[in-house]
Amino acid sequence: MSTRTSALDTVVFGVDVQSGDVRGDAPSYALVVFDGEDIDRDVVTYRKLRRLIEDERPDIIATDNMYELAEDKDALVHFLGELPDETRLVQVTGAEQPEPLSRVAGRHGVPYGKDPMQEAEASARLAARNVGQEVSAFTDTTEVKVSRGRSTGKGGWSEDRFTRRIHGAVRTRAREVESALDDAGLEYEKDATEKYGGYSNAVFRVTARPQDIPVSRRRNGDTRTEIERVRRDGIEFRPLAKRRDHVLVGIDPGTTTAVAIVDLDGGVLDVLSTRTADTAAVIEWIVERGRPLLVAADVTPMPETVEKIRRSFDAAAWSPMSDLPVDEKQHRTRDIGYDNDHERDAMAAALFAFDDHEDQFERIARKVPPRMNRGEITARVIAGDESVESVIDDLTETPEEEEETTEHTPRELTAEEKRIRDLERQVERLQAHVEDLNDTVAEKDDRIDELESDLDAARSEERREVRKDREVTRLERETERLERELEEERGRNEELQGKLDRLKELWKLDHSNFSDVAAEKKGLVPVKPVEKFTRGALEAANESYGLAEDDVIYLRDASGAGRSTAEKLVDVNPRVVLKNGGAISDIADEILFENGIPVGPADDVAMQEVDELAVARESEVEAVIDDWEDRAEERRKERKAEELDRLISEHRADRGESD
Repeated sequence: MSTRTSALDTVVFGVDVQSGDVRGDAPSYALVVFDGEDIDRDVVTYRKLRRLIEDERPDIIATDNMYELAEDKDALVHFLGELPDETRLVQVTGAEQPEPLSRVAGRHGVPYGKDPMQEAEASARLAARNVGQEVSAFTDTTEVKVSRGRSTGKGGWSEDRFTRRIHGAVRTRAREVESALDDAGLEYEKDATEKYGGYSNAVFRVTARPQDIPVSRRRNGDTRTEIERVRRDGIEFRPLAKRRDHVLVGIDPGTTTAVAIVDLDGGVLDVLSTRTADTAAVIEWIVERGRPLLVAADVTPMPETVEKIRRSFDAAAWSPMSDLPVDEKQHRTRDIGYDNDHERDAMAAALFAFDDHEDQFERIARKVPPRMNRGEITARVIAGDESVESVIDDLTETPEEEEETTEHTPRELTAEEKRIRDLERQVERLQAHVEDLNDTVAEKDDRIDELESDLDAARSEERREVRKDREVTRLERETERLERELEEERGRNEELQGKLDRLKELWKLDHSNFSDVAAEKKGLVPVKPVEKFTRGALEAANESYGLAEDDVIYLRDASGAGRSTAEKLVDVNPRVVLKNGGAISDIADEILFENGIPVGPADDVAMQEVDELAVARESEVEAVIDDWEDRAEERRKERKAEELDRLISEHRADRGESD
């Protein structure tokens, strides 16, 4: 029975060879991905197809010929073994003797074309309807093996303790697996090999597929957990949907769809009414409850939805001569419980169809021999319009005539026959001896493996000791390096602490409202140096210690400034600018003068630099400002005189022209 409840619950890969051959080089495939509603089409290489299967992990890979994916039986088994646990390979055309895909598609009402992409789509749609045979090389039994993850050789302490620890870890892991299987309610057989301190291995044969087992593959130190499906002797085919007895189906389509299942004796088996399930889901529900030989409706002509479902099962159709009256449907279903009128109509359709064929069913039942499938014969008579006798003859196997038996007296063997007999016996003895020798070789190989494991363990321990010594030496060197860095950091810390103290003093000078400024430091003013008279230097100084209104700014190099740089300094509005290292450009000098920014030579002020900042005497700064004020006053007078001369000259020129 299919485990899917809806066609939309699964993703199907439909595959067909586009070009080339799997036995040759670089075959390409037409690939159709179908989820019940949407279809994606592509042409892919064999390598990309395998990668898509591994990444997407579809529920079904559908094809019309399984040997389009593998060159022979061994390659097919290998292909099946590498599929994801939840992915199945389905041959939609049947088992050992497949039918043409066109015939299967036509029988189930699936669109078909000879183009590889159309054949791939037909395969995908058929598999989504549970048509086809699942190809299996593995049973539904899975082996979960818990074993040692490392050799039981020497492990850094006494060999007995190391061996006991490993065997104990295997037993603990085996108990974890056993508990998980019990919690999941799975049937299994356990075969554990007891060794000193626990288990050397434990094998669980679980009646389940790997995806249903709540245990994962892993290797963790002392233990290793492996999961493998048990392989069959050959390739096996299993129907994708295993249908039960033949039944009659009544359907009432509409916004609410109702379906009723009736057996060949007229008994109602099950009823469904749903507003959400689509046609694919209804078909799935019917498949899980029986094999329809007749599909019925309560109206005539048969609705298209009912006809579509009927064609999907290749079943006979039944509809009344005229729509069934409500009172007759109520009377026919009076002894059967139902939840709504839709369920009543579906049951009435199936029951009236049974009534119409009841006499025929009884005649068929009387003619069917014991041990033959009554439902199969009834289905062929109803749907195929065959006679009961012809169907029975077709299904009856002709017994083979018994071979005549005669008694034979033993005869004397010829010398040649005796020689052959002796040689055969000698071959048997030699084969037995070869088997004994092979067993001895296997035992020796096991002993060699064990000794090599011991040697590997000893070498591993030696390497661990060497790595340990190297690590100790490295850590000692690292400790010495860190101690040196610590001493350097302590010295740097002391240096920075002194610098911080000096900066605190300067900060106090810059904030004269603090009462704890030393008396001897009164009369000093902080000076903020700027390396060059450029915008970048002004921004760097502002970022380092801030440039504010009424600051005393010291330009170490006053040359090179343009208009924008001078305007930026004007925005700060300093108290005075002390310049050094070159003359201020004319444009910068003009802008500073017009905005009343005093500028004076730094040589007139005795400064004492402390790290990035400096201090100067207030009196000397005031003297520079006073000097600039005097020069500024003279400069203003000169400008006024020049302006007056210019006006007089212009006036005289105007009078001369008028004369």
